[in-house]
Amino acid sequence: MPPLYVALLALVGAERVRELTISRRNSRSVPGEASASRSYPLIVAAHIGLFTLPVVEIALTRPKPRARNLWLALLAAATGLRWWSISSLGSAWNVQAQVPRDLSPVTAGPYRYLRHPNYLALIVEFVALPMAGGAWRSAIGLSLLNGLALFDRIRAEEALLNRSAAYSAAFKGKARLIPGVF
Repeated sequence: MPPLYVALLALVGAERVRELTISRRNSRSVPGEASASRSYPLIVAAHIGLFTLPVVEIALTRPKPRARNLWLALLAAATGLRWWSISSLGSAWNVQAQVPRDLSPVTAGPYRYLRHPNYLALIVEFVALPMAGGAWRSAIGLSLLNGLALFDRIRAEEALLNRSAAYSAAFKGKARLIPGVF
């Protein structure tokens, strides 16, 4: 296993642990209704796979990563977008996608352009992290699993968010994931 890839996985893993800590704190301070409890176990499984399946694939196939700098740049951009999203939502952000009862929509940061920038970052990460190690099979399989989980989660979350007239008005006409698309 290439030591730089192991270090990259450890760095991204540490980031996820930090996110869980922030989420736990935020969940306690903002009571809300979990919007995607049905898809949450699938999301957890996909994230566990993100840190295990590429390692197995690399160990078994010993691929030679191609365009590593491109994948690392995309991973860095996705990570930046993720943290921009998290910091923009502040205490309202959590991994369970709880929607506060007294929802005040956030329209600053990346939310000026998209309804779900954090999910866009996840989609890019699920491709870029395995590809940085040359694990293309993992990138495809994990991206499909992540896409399935996010499809359900976004629909459930938006059903709760759209109960708020303020959210509906603030995000009417804004793309879910890619500006100008869908």
